[in-house]
Amino acid sequence: MTTIAVLDLTGWRPALTPEAQETAVRTIEDGGVLMLPHVSFELSKLEKRFLSPAWSDGRAKNISVEKRKFSVAAGAVTPERESGDLVLKGARGDPADLKQLAALVARFAERAATLVSTLCPRYAPYVTQARTSFRPQPATGRDVSWRKDDSRLHVDAFPSRPNQGARILRVFTNLHPAEDRVWRVGEPFEAMATTLLPRIRPPVPGLAALLQALHVTKGRRSGYDHLMLNLHDCAKADLAYQRDSAQTTVRFAPGTTWVCFSDQVMHAAVSGQYMMEQTIHLPVAALYDHARSPLAILERLTGRALVPAH
Repeated sequence: MTTIAVLDLTGWRPALTPEAQETAVRTIEDGGVLMLPHVSFELSKLEKRFLSPAWSDGRAKNISVEKRKFSVAAGAVTPERESGDLVLKGARGDPADLKQLAALVARFAERAATLVSTLCPRYAPYVTQARTSFRPQPATGRDVSWRKDDSRLHVDAFPSRPNQGARILRVFTNLHPAEDRVWRVGEPFEAMATTLLPRIRPPVPGLAALLQALHVTKGRRSGYDHLMLNLHDCAKADLAYQRDSAQTTVRFAPGTTWVCFSDQVMHAAVSGQYMMEQTIHLPVAALYDHARSPLAILERLTGRALVPAH
């Protein structure tokens, strides 16, 4: 089964014993979930008003921030191309409130990057932060296609953003004052891949180049990206796999933070509301042991290189 390790740490820059550091690194890189019950993201009394789905614009499931210019027009935030400030997406409200909400989300981004660099110091020079999100909507209940249904077990892979084997590390915090965030966590990555790989057809020749040329993808899909997308889809599409594969229910209490490689941990949302999330991209070179990465596992299982040589 997938490891769920609990460390009794406090603060976003915790003091770690060598044993705790080893546990953190081993759990994360082995494809487990590192749970930190006492690493909490505190909201001020004023900020607690943001614990409401009313701040969502209704079009996106998440409210997200990235570092560009923060500007407001007609009560909604619009992105500008200048760098250095904040763009808030998926939210609605008046300009002053939205600026405060953007600052809250940006503060979580800083805390999450600090935590990752403290838990896994080797990662620090390589950390590339993607969007930071606040999720005010309930975890389930949206009318979405099966591919976008995150209540089904899956590993993360994104059709428009090939990553050539780079890792997707995520930091989550349950902001709900009273309710757990609940996940199903599935079998280890290699067990899942061994089951589902035989179903995956080879990529269509020339398709990756065409999708890149048409700007459907931001970069060219590698053999690795093709397999990861299909593992994501095969798992979600197979209701028998969803029902019968090895899995466990994990409850993240209010105030709990957890960290995992979401491209390796089979996970599914069961319930919960009000969560913060930070996505961090890491090259395989940043890992303590790259042999445990999905890229290395898939190359071993398929017997071929899946990304271009550099």
